[in-house]
Amino acid sequence: MNKTHNIKKRSTKNWELRNIQITHNLMEYNSFDKIKSVNNTNCVRLHFGLQGSYDFSFAQLNSSFTLSGHHNNIMYTDGLEIEVSNKSKKIETFGINFNTETFIEIGQNGNEPLKKFTEKAINRKNAILSSEWKTNNFKIQQVINEIINCKYQNELRDLFLLSKSIELLVLQAELYEQQTSNQFIRTKKDTQKLIEAKEILTNKIDNPPTIIELSKLIGINEYKLKRGFKELFGTTIFGYIHGIRMSSAKRLLLGTDKTAQEIAYEIGYSSPQHFSKAFKNTFGVSPNSIKNNPNSTI
Repeated sequence: MNKTHNIKKRSTKNWELRNIQITHNLMEYNSFDKIKSVNNTNCVRLHFGLQGSYDFSFAQLNSSFTLSGHHNNIMYTDGLEIEVSNKSKKIETFGINFNTETFIEIGQNGNEPLKKFTEKAINRKNAILSSEWKTNNFKIQQVINEIINCKYQNELRDLFLLSKSIELLVLQAELYEQQTSNQFIRTKKDTQKLIEAKEILTNKIDNPPTIIELSKLIGINEYKLKRGFKELFGTTIFGYIHGIRMSSAKRLLLGTDKTAQEIAYEIGYSSPQHFSKAFKNTFGVSPNSIKNNPNSTI
C-alpha cells in the first residue's frame, strides 16, 4: 500500500516492452515522511537515482541505504517490501525492470560481478549487486537521457529501448567491476560536492562557470575538483560540458524547429561556425545536414 497524501506532484513516464518495463519518475513532496510499498513482482531492477535524497529500506535484504541523486545499483526480488523516507522535496528516479528469465539469459554471459548476481536470481535468492551504490557516470547518464527523449515509434521504438536497456546493464556491470581501492575521492562530503558541481554545469551549460569559479562555488580546491570529477563521472569537466552540449544539440536539431544557428547560441557557443565544427567532429556530419535530413544516422 502506498501512502500518497505527502505527494504534491507526480510525473511518471512508462515504456512497456515484452519482458521489460522502463519507468521515469519525478516526485515532489509536501513534507518529509515515510512511504511503504509492497508488491509480489518477480523481476530484476536496474535502479538509477537522478536527483534528490532519501533513505531506502529493503526488507527482503534486511538492508537500509542513505542515497542521494546520481546513484545506481541492480536488485533482484521475488516479491518486494520497501520503505522510502524522502529527505528532499524533489526526487527523480529511473528504472528498468527485466523479467527474471529474460535477465538470466543476458546476465549469465556477463562479467564476474554480473554472473555472481545472476546466479542468485537463478536460485531465486533476493539480492543486490553491491552494498556500495555507485555514482552514475557520464555514459550512463547519456543513455538514460537518450531513452527519456526517445523519438522512435512502434517496432523501432521497442528495438531502440531494448538495445539501450542492455547497454545500461553493460555499463553498470563495467562500473561495478572497476576496483575501488586507492580512490582519490574518499568521503561522502567530497562526493556530494562533486555531484553539486555536475548539477551546476548541467543547469548552466549555456554559460558554465570556469574551473576556478566552480571550485569556489562548491568549496573544493581546483586539483581535487578536476581529478575527483574525472574519477567519479568518467570524463573531464570540459569533456562533460562538450558531451552535454552535443547531446542537447542533437536532440534540439531532431526534435524542434530551431535553426542550427539558434541552437548554437542556446547551448553556449560564441559562433555558429564553432558549433558546426564541434558537432561535425563529434558526429561526422554537419548540424545543417541533420536538420535537412532528419532520417540520416548519427
